[in-house]
Order: sequence, then structure tokens, then C-alpha cells
Amino acid sequence: MTHDTPLTLTVQHLAKEQQTLLRKFYRSHNSPMRITPQAQTWVVRAPNIITGLCLSPIDQGYWLTSLFTAPQYRFSGAARFLLEHLQLIYQDTPIWLFCHPDLGSFYRKLGFRETQDLPQTLSQRLQRYQQHKLLIAMSNHPLAEKSQLT
Repeated sequence: MTHDTPLTLTVQHLAKEQQTLLRKFYRSHNSPMRITPQAQTWVVRAPNIITGLCLSPIDQGYWLTSLFTAPQYRFSGAARFLLEHLQLIYQDTPIWLFCHPDLGSFYRKLGFRETQDLPQTLSQRLQRYQQHKLLIAMSNHPLAEKSQLT
């Protein structure tokens, strides 16, 4: 859906006791997204939550999961806004994610690159997931880009 007036977007890190807000957002859209106990949760508001995601600490970096934008706000720039914000906050920290190949171009525009250079726990998880889904691994970390050159 396109919006006639520009959205005023704000990014918010949800404290543990506020994570119920993101769970309710996911449920209200029948999304299968889940929040793990160790995850940081981040949302974009306009003024209500329109996008959310989880960042789980892993091997001196973060694993990005559960990125979801309310259908009526897709293509509004909210997910891009959130990812750009997080990459500024964690600019010296790798962020890994798994996505369907169709979403690869979205993440590439934000500086993510396909990689096989994953922490062992993520590598094992990707192998399990790929038994049932078509997924690619991506990272925003410069070392991940170099691994694609070798």
C-alpha cells in the first residue's frame, strides 16, 4: 500500500517487559514470528508498531530474526529504516541473517552479502533449516564479503 502522506517513523528498543507488545503485533497479523528469551527486540512506530525484529547475541555478533512489517506498510521504507538504524548502532559488530533468495536484493541494498562464513551454531542451524526451506545466509560484516571473493 502506498501512503499519501509521509510517515513519521521512530525506532524503539523494547525492554524485556515491553516485548509483549511485539508478540501482540506478530499475533495480530497471524505471523509465525517468535521472540527468543535472549533476543533484543526492536520496532518501528508510526505511531503504532508497524515493523519489528529480534537480534539475538551470537559469537560476538547478532543473528537477525523475525523481521516483519505489517502488510499495509510494506514498501513504506520502515524495514529499511530499522535495519539502517541498527547497522549504525552496531557498526563494528557483525549481523547475520537467513532469508529466502527472493529477499536477497533487499538486504544487498543495505550492505548485506551472501556468506558461508557463519558461527558454528548458525551454520548448523542453517543446514537444518535448509532441509525444509530454501534459504541463503547473509552478513553485513566485511569479513563475510571477503569470504565470497575466495
